[in-house]
Amino acid sequence: MGQVREPAVARVERTTRSAAETRRLGERLGRLLGDGDVVALVGELGAGKTQLARGICRGAGVADGDVSSPTFAIVATYRGRVQVNHADLYRIGDEDELHATGFHDLVGRAGATVVEWADRLPGALPPERLEIRLAHDPAISTRRRLDIDGHGERHARLARSLAARRRG
Repeated sequence: MGQVREPAVARVERTTRSAAETRRLGERLGRLLGDGDVVALVGELGAGKTQLARGICRGAGVADGDVSSPTFAIVATYRGRVQVNHADLYRIGDEDELHATGFHDLVGRAGATVVEWADRLPGALPPERLEIRLAHDPAISTRRRLDIDGHGERHARLARSLAARRRG
């Protein structure tokens, strides 16, 4: 009898000391992303989700001037080394609204998908994904704690790649 194998999960904790450091971590991740990767960003207002998303886009080869917050458009697609589908679910109330945006046509297909406010509709995301929870440090206003969970082999490798602090 074959054994049922649990999907790979990697958990990593990181701390960034500034918005620029959060963006640089995003750039590292963006350089590693490929087609089908899904990055779910979770955190309260001002936690750094947009800074991280901008860094991811830069690392994926998207020009800084091309990246805007998709809060009102809900979904934006950027061309770079890898296509980045950037979604912001802040204003989405339910699955029907999300379906109308074309979001489901992008996830897991061409390019990588970065989703801000992913906790608004967690059932809309595939089980294999990289989830990054950002939180303010109450002691130092510019510091953020990032809890990074990689679900599935590919996303677990991405999480582990973000574990080590790098200079530059």
